[in-house]
Amino acid sequence: MTKKHTAYLGLGSNMGNRVGYLRSAVEELDAVAGTSVTKRSKVYESEPDGPMQPNYFNMVVEVSTSLDPNQLLALCQRVENLLARERVQRWGPRTIDVDILLYDDLELHQENPSLIIPHPRMHTRQFVCVPLADVLPAEKMPDTSGCIAGRIVREVGELCAEAPREPRERGYQRRPNGGPRGHTR
Repeated sequence: MTKKHTAYLGLGSNMGNRVGYLRSAVEELDAVAGTSVTKRSKVYESEPDGPMQPNYFNMVVEVSTSLDPNQLLALCQRVENLLARERVQRWGPRTIDVDILLYDDLELHQENPSLIIPHPRMHTRQFVCVPLADVLPAEKMPDTSGCIAGRIVREVGELCAEAPREPRERGYQRRPNGGPRGHTR
């Protein structure tokens, strides 16, 4: 029997249909043999940490996987490529970003391919710390007292098959009274 590992992946999107990109990334990760998404955080909107650009939608997923860390990194990059991720500007806008935050209790620092576990900046980023706390048991939570970058703007909600579409998508708008989004004809 193949050994299963528990990893936590940070996902973010700030281009196009942010909810759609997050949903597609989760589905692609879950579709790989030997890997399954076992927990999902809520989706949070956060301010960008870097150049001026639209706000991000962020979440964290827990995965059970038989992949080793390098294979998991390759999977994350494959999902990013599949969803049209372009690396034009460091910390610039992106359709999807998939980062390995934690992998079992492993501490890893390698240069080729570049992979550091735990993620070196996760403990300073609210857009990682807040959703990570949704899925990681409290006793395993790293020290996040320095978690200041990428301020969370609001909780968007659960990511599920019936998640609401973003307000700018065709056919959806906010009700005039500020109520939930509804379909317009």
